[in-house]
Amino acid sequence: MLAVIFGRQSCPYCVRAKELAEKLTAERDDFNFHYVDIQAEGITKADLEQKVGKPVETVPQIFVDQQHVGGFTEFNAWSKANLGVAL
Repeated sequence: MLAVIFGRQSCPYCVRAKELAEKLTAERDDFNFHYVDIQAEGITKADLEQKVGKPVETVPQIFVDQQHVGGFTEFNAWSKANLGVAL
């Protein structure tokens, strides 16, 4: 499974989401992730809203296998429920 995390460096929840993804990658053979720095990539709020399919106010925005999970809190809960790992 592949997680894609859209975030930015100055965001503490983005940092935590990346930490959780790194933990999952280290503990599981079937998990990997890609972190996209929206500022470095020039991705706008409108771009994210188009990808998510609804208005977004915050980052990170996280997808697992192209399914939108939500932000860090939702990703952490998803990870705990589906993979037995959480921060």
